[in-house]
Amino acid sequence: MTDVPEWWRSPRRVSVVVDNPSWIVPFAERLVAELRQSGEDAVFAGRHQDIAPGAVAFYLGCLQVTPPDVLARNRRNLVVHESDLPRGRGFSPLTWQILEGHNRIPVCLLEAVEGVDAGPVIYRDVIEYNGHELVDELRQKLGELTVTLCRRFLAETLPPAGEPQQGDATFHARRRPADSRLDPAHTIAEQFNLLRVVDNERYPAWFEHRGQRYKIKIEKMRD
Repeated sequence: MTDVPEWWRSPRRVSVVVDNPSWIVPFAERLVAELRQSGEDAVFAGRHQDIAPGAVAFYLGCLQVTPPDVLARNRRNLVVHESDLPRGRGFSPLTWQILEGHNRIPVCLLEAVEGVDAGPVIYRDVIEYNGHELVDELRQKLGELTVTLCRRFLAETLPPAGEPQQGDATFHARRRPADSRLDPAHTIAEQFNLLRVVDNERYPAWFEHRGQRYKIKIEKMRD
């Protein structure tokens, strides 16, 4: 029987890293609270300089590329990425896949390395959507699965190594406010997936008509 490495034994120092502001902050805070409750030495880090040396660092919703000297502070560095790697590396993978008409979204927990989303895949799971969810509902399911995958990793008897990614990599581009533009010549139904992923406050849907710009905010009507 393989001996458990000393650094893998609880209580472990676990950093949960998030670029602020981010929609995933409440889920990251929940993960920290649950890990502390289970006996781990878990801390929330909003900046690279806040990442303490330890056993594991989870990078959730981070846009910055983590330099090698920061990765070296922890024995394992993990990222949650919502695509079927190596397809769809890069930015906003959930948004891009919804725009492409997908409602079955693969989610991977992978090792953070110097390459962009290029490390070994530890776990692969799937989120099933019904096709009517708006951005908050899309994020809710993703946030819950993120917490589950991180906790699953730490629950392993030995630190899992994962498997190398296979196939040709494709990259999602960073989305900009201009990408929330609607075309008034097309129906709402034709552009509904765009309306599903827009952020009403930061990046609302908008369109141009008769020389003017207009924005549209979408929300579900509740009985």
